[in-house]
Amino acid sequence: MPVGLTQQTLGSRIDERLSGFLGSCRTPISDPGVEAAYTLLTDFIMGGGKRVRPQLCYWGWRGAGGGDCEEIVSAAAALELCHAGLLIHDDIMDDSDLRRGRFTVHRNLALLHRGPGADAFGRAGGILLGTLSLAWADALLSSCGIDPIRLRAAHHLFDAMRTEVISGQYLDVLAQLRSGATEAEALTVIRYKSAKYTVERPLQIGGALAGADLDLLDAYSRFGVPLGEAFQLRDDVLGTFGSSRETGKSALDDLREGKQTVMFAYAVQQATPAQLAHLRTWHGNPELTEDRAAELRRILVETGALARVETLIGERVREAMSALAEARVAPEAADELALMADRLAHRTK
Repeated sequence: MPVGLTQQTLGSRIDERLSGFLGSCRTPISDPGVEAAYTLLTDFIMGGGKRVRPQLCYWGWRGAGGGDCEEIVSAAAALELCHAGLLIHDDIMDDSDLRRGRFTVHRNLALLHRGPGADAFGRAGGILLGTLSLAWADALLSSCGIDPIRLRAAHHLFDAMRTEVISGQYLDVLAQLRSGATEAEALTVIRYKSAKYTVERPLQIGGALAGADLDLLDAYSRFGVPLGEAFQLRDDVLGTFGSSRETGKSALDDLREGKQTVMFAYAVQQATPAQLAHLRTWHGNPELTEDRAAELRRILVETGALARVETLIGERVREAMSALAEARVAPEAADELALMADRLAHRTK
C-alpha cells in the first residue's frame, strides 16, 4: 500500500472527490423544491456506505500496475454514484423505510410533501433521483482524465455491469412473482444482481483503466465472482438474522417481501410439512410480526438452511482466495484484496 494510504484515507479521498463533484452538480432550474431534492440526493450519497465498489476499482487499478493518482480516485468514485442510484430504485421496489439507519430517499421525499398523494410523489421522485445519480456516474467516469483508449475499454465493462445488474434485479422481481425459486435459481439472481456488480466488474474496470491484459481481467473474474457471491450470501444472512442497529435496515423487510434467497430455498427443500406450511403462510406476508419472524428464523436454523449458507460462503471465499493466489497481481494490491475478501464475507453490517 502506498506510503500514508490506508483503507480509511482511501475512503476519505473517495468521499472528498464525491463531495467536490456533487458540489458542482447544480440544478438547472431555480425552484426551491428541485433544490431540496438535489440536497436530499447529495445527503444520501454522502451519508454512509462502505464504498466497497470504489475501493475494489482502485485496487484493480493498482493490481494492474497503475500508480496512485487522483484520476483513478475520480473513476472509482463514479461507481459509488451508480450504486447510490441503484439502491434508491431497489428501496422503492422493496417498499423499504430504512437505509443506512435513516429514512430511504422516497420516504424522505414523501415527508417533504405531506398530504394526499405524498407516497406516490415520493416513489416517482425517488425514481427520478435514482436515475439522476446514474447519469452523474456516467459524467464523472467520462471526465476522470484517464487515457481515452483505456477509458473506452473500461466504459464497455461499466456498460456490461449495468446491463447485468438490471437484468439480475429484474430476475429477482420475477422470482418474487413466481415464488418457489430453487437454490440454483436463487444463486443465479445473486450472481447477476450482486456478485458481478459488487466485486468482479469494479476490479475489471480498474484493471482496464490501467491497461490490464485479458489474463489479468480473467483472474479478476475468477476471484471476483465467488467473492461477490459470498458477499451477497452474507447480506442475505444479515437481512434475516442481523441487528437493524448494525445493518441500518429492518430485519423484517426481506421476510415480509418474501425474498427468494438461497437460505429460504434450502429451507423449503428440507422442511417438514408443518414447517413448510408455516413458511408458505408467513414468508412474504406483509402482516408478518416480529414474533412470527422469530418462528421463521427458527425454521431456517432447524432445517439447516443457515448452516448451508455459511458453508457456501466458506467455499466461495476459499475459491476466491485460491484464484487470487494464482493471479499475477501486484503484491500490495493482492494483500489488500485478501484483507477485503475477509471483511466482505464475514462482516456484521
